[in-house]
Amino acid sequence: MSLMNRLKTEVVEKSVGYDKKDSFYGLKNDIQNLIIEKLSIIENADKLDGKVLEKEISIIMREYFEEKNIEVSSNTKARILYQMIDEILGLGPITPLLNDKDISEIMVNGYDQVYVERNGKIELTEVKFKDNLHVAHIIEKIVAPLGRRIDESSPMVDARLSNGSRVNAIIPPLALCGPTITIRKFSEDPFTISDLIGFGTLTTHMAEFLKACVREKLNIIVSGGTGSGKTTMLNVISSFIPNDERIVTIEDAAELQLHQAHTVRLETRPANIEGKGEISIRDLVKNSLRMRPDRIIVGEVRSGEALDMLQAMNTGHDGSLTTGHANSPRDMLSRLETMVLMAGMDLPVRAIREQIASALDIIIQQTRLKDGTRRITHISEVQGMEGEVIILQDIFKFVQSGVDSKGKIIGKFEYTGIKPRVTSIIGEEWIP
Repeated sequence: MSLMNRLKTEVVEKSVGYDKKDSFYGLKNDIQNLIIEKLSIIENADKLDGKVLEKEISIIMREYFEEKNIEVSSNTKARILYQMIDEILGLGPITPLLNDKDISEIMVNGYDQVYVERNGKIELTEVKFKDNLHVAHIIEKIVAPLGRRIDESSPMVDARLSNGSRVNAIIPPLALCGPTITIRKFSEDPFTISDLIGFGTLTTHMAEFLKACVREKLNIIVSGGTGSGKTTMLNVISSFIPNDERIVTIEDAAELQLHQAHTVRLETRPANIEGKGEISIRDLVKNSLRMRPDRIIVGEVRSGEALDMLQAMNTGHDGSLTTGHANSPRDMLSRLETMVLMAGMDLPVRAIREQIASALDIIIQQTRLKDGTRRITHISEVQGMEGEVIILQDIFKFVQSGVDSKGKIIGKFEYTGIKPRVTSIIGEEWIP
């Protein structure tokens, strides 16, 4: 029987000495307390691997059932065993969801409501925590090894799992339904450009164009909404950077998975309990300029760091890459203007637009469609200024033509036929 089937097995028998209403959790709690007691006297118990731990827990469980003269089915024993292992080595009841390759996002809305995004669709699962304290314990288990904290004075936290998955947690009193966890999973085997072509995210010609842009050190921003695949796209196009270049990546929670050897990864740091010691994206962007980078990659620009990023692009750090939240290439330009103003510099709007127009070369618009699929809906070139307006020209776009009987979006990618100005730099081999 598979692990998932074991976890889903219903308890059908009555356990001697327990109220049948909550017999399973009564057994589990007693055994969990006994395991903690027994393992605490085993030297280096915290370093036991999965197989040894499973054996130790099995022995403890067998002795417990024999001593208490409790009869339970093999299914219940297996369920308790694997949940205990998940509690100790994993993240409790959501561990099987983390191991499911079809799931890309896990959303815990309090102890009794867990949603996932599976193959692009949001669905409610049968997974539940025991109570809100159980959820809080799992949050603490995630953030403690990273030196971060979550409590009433700091009720929100961003973190990452050891496999690079991004985690956001928020607790009461801000979260009214109880402790909330959102996990954006990232594959241990990062997607390649071939994978994205296979998924229908873009075409071969679009991929060749982007590859040429990255290799010729054009400045690119990936724009899109939440969950549209911006970070995945950034990771994929970063793979086009030659191996002999020095790359500095800057992120709130490190999740980019670059294969190049000469990569320096920087991560922000929140303020401590006294409100001191914060290191922001902006601080790291400024510092990266003194690190002799060939490329600067910022996971996402949200605020005043956009000004520093644009200045870096305009002062010899070509080939820089980043992402930003916006619903269209034109919206991305407006968002950048707002972010630059957030830097606290009293710059005229025209000066900001000139800075953007001279720094940026390409905007990739990533979109999550209504059917859950992810597409590049625009690849646009920033062509400079005309009067007070930044000129944008679509090179490729996704044109939606309808929806089939199953709700699947029907559409196709089109090359606009207009040669971008960057053709003089990247050549014409990519043209369909």
